[in-house]
Parts: sequence; C-alpha cells; structure tokens
Amino acid sequence: MTDLSDVSSVRTDGDSWDITESVGATALSVAAARAVETATADPLIRDEFAYLLVSSAGQPWARLASPGLEWIGDDEHGRRSHRLACDYQAVRTHFFDTYFAEATGTATGIRQVVILAAGLDSRAYRLNWPAGTTVYEIDQPQVVKYKTATLDSAGAAPKAVRRTVPVDLRDDWPAALSAAGFDRTQPTAWLAEGLLPYLPAEAQDQLFEMLAELSVPGSQVAIEAFSLGPGDPERRRAARRVRFERMRERLGLDINVETLTYQERDRSDAAEWLTAHGWQVHSVSNAEEMARLGRPIPMDLSEEAFTTRLLRATLGAAD
Repeated sequence: MTDLSDVSSVRTDGDSWDITESVGATALSVAAARAVETATADPLIRDEFAYLLVSSAGQPWARLASPGLEWIGDDEHGRRSHRLACDYQAVRTHFFDTYFAEATGTATGIRQVVILAAGLDSRAYRLNWPAGTTVYEIDQPQVVKYKTATLDSAGAAPKAVRRTVPVDLRDDWPAALSAAGFDRTQPTAWLAEGLLPYLPAEAQDQLFEMLAELSVPGSQVAIEAFSLGPGDPERRRAARRVRFERMRERLGLDINVETLTYQERDRSDAAEWLTAHGWQVHSVSNAEEMARLGRPIPMDLSEEAFTTRLLRATLGAAD
C-alpha cells in the first residue's frame, strides 16, 4: 500500500489563482458537472447559470460542460466514469440545496447565510430565499470578480441580498466578513462544500474555530467531509488519475485534484470536532445518499468514486 506522503502537493502558502488556474479550475469542473446534470431529462438539481459560468472561460470548458459528453468519444468506460462524477456532484448539490431550504425555513428564522470558498456557486441566484435573506460569498478575489462579471453581463439578478467577500480563507476572513455587514448576534447557516481538502490540516481547524466563534445558538453548518475510502488508496488514486488524464488529452485541461489538495493523515474529523464543540450532527455517506436518490455507485466503478460524508449540524444553547 502506498503512503499518502507519496502524493506531493503543488500548493504553497499564500498561493492565489484565477478562475482557470489551480483550485479555480476545480470550480469550473464542478460547475461543468452541474451543467451536465441540469441538461438531463430528469435532473436532481437545476443550475441554469452553470453552463454560462463554465463556457465563458473558453471553448475547452464549454465542451466539458456539454450534456452529451461528446468530448469523451467512444470510450464507454470513460463515459460511465465521468457520468458517475457528475452524479456525485448532483447528489451533493441536492443535499446542500435541501439544507439551505430547511435551514432558512420558518421554523428557524435564519436569514444570514455564509458560503465558504463559494467558487462558482450560484445559489444566491437560483434558490428561492425567504425575504430578508443575505448571502455572503467568500472566495479568492479573482474568482469572485469572474463570477460577478459573468453573471452581471448576462443580466442575472440574485434572489437574496448578495454580498461578496473577496478574501483568502487562510487570512483574516472573519474581519472581512464583518466589514461586509455580517451580524455576529444573528444565527447563521454556513456551508463548506468542496473545501476542506484544499486547506492544510491546521488551517481546517482554524476555520472550524473561527466559524464556531462567529456562531450563536441556533446556527447551522453543512460540510462535505472527504475520506480515503475502502481498499488500496493507490488503486483509487490511479483510477481517478485516468479521468483527469482524459480531460488533459482530449480537452487540453490540466486538472489534477490530488496535487491541489492536502493529504495529512492527522486531519481532524469534522463530525467529531463539531460534536465536541456543542453541535448536534447528522451525517450520511455519499454512497447512501446517491443510492437513495437513484444514482447508486456501480460496483465496477467503486474505486473511481469519491468517498465522503455529507454533514449537517446545529449549534445548541450554551450550558
């Protein structure tokens, strides 16, 4: 079995990126999956802004977002593998869309939402938010600039008050969030989707601590927590690398998630951390959720599938 230390990261302290570079490119690939799902006959989620956000980055990206997956050609295994990745993105998007609908429902009264590392998330524009809701989107300045300019050029209008917070999550983002109008006295619905592996273990713990400090009782958080999964991790990595190599060879897109993420073994378990700090946690594995929503992981593609837990938690009253 190959040790995770054999996987080297190209990330550096304080690194930044444009939308087509480094971690920015992963935001495009995720939005492309949402575009593919939206164009299916019976989609789990609808993101009418996804194709616009992806195709505006250039023709290769537009091809990646094409619902017919023509760029894959006659490689049937490759088509099924990529479709599985799109299915996963659809299921996790559905999970977090439902979370926001329930977290901001009449029973909670939450009207303050913070999306950490928002990327090309278009929820401020596509979800039906209760009146008076403010959605804060935190991400790298260039990513925020690209999304805002692209949606503005298309005449898109958010369905909530949208406030962007262009700051790196490794910096003092709570100060930037407060400067944007965040109210520390009000309950908040937080989201950390597709984020944790892109933070070093220490930065992840700092993120949790800062989030907790900014949360009053009744606040909620949803998190996508990644794990190694069963079997030989090297075999799983090798299977996923094939998909990234296919994108590079056929589209000229160089996306290698493994070299953009941090692989420390001593990373805190998100559910355990939240529970220890007074949050009531509910979690489900992605495999369970995919099966429940009619997108089960085929047995012969299990080594190519993501392995995650989708978490929702509520902060109880202080003792």
